[in-house]
Amino acid sequence: MSKLASATFLATALTILTVPGNSQISLAGTCASHCGQRPIQFTPGQYLRVQVINSTAKVIKLEKLPEMQRFSLPSGQKFQLDIPGGAESNLSLLFWDEAGKSLKAVVSKPNFGTLRVEIRPGGANSHRSLELLNDGRIRLF
Repeated sequence: MSKLASATFLATALTILTVPGNSQISLAGTCASHCGQRPIQFTPGQYLRVQVINSTAKVIKLEKLPEMQRFSLPSGQKFQLDIPGGAESNLSLLFWDEAGKSLKAVVSKPNFGTLRVEIRPGGANSHRSLELLNDGRIRLF
């Protein structure tokens, strides 16, 4: 029975592949050429400078965890945080607009030791926090 099913499947596949006019058949490929950008990461234990830039028209509030430090960041200003090499704990940075407006974080890595977080007015896909994990990963929530 399985030989009959295999033969039927093979015959059907060959018929589909050889029928004239069926030129829109696509074959599965690897992700090597179509994956998109790699996620931004840093090397665990390296010195890291985090720059937060307020690109909104309002003052935003920042809170750095686990230290529970709060900051106000006026429009157009930059806040810089230096994380020494060898830091072993995760770091979270919460941000919000006091009026409750949504915010979007755009993360970039302008050079090897700098992580830039630009806070912009948000839309449907808004963010409220950035987490730097001790394994080098970066997550936005």
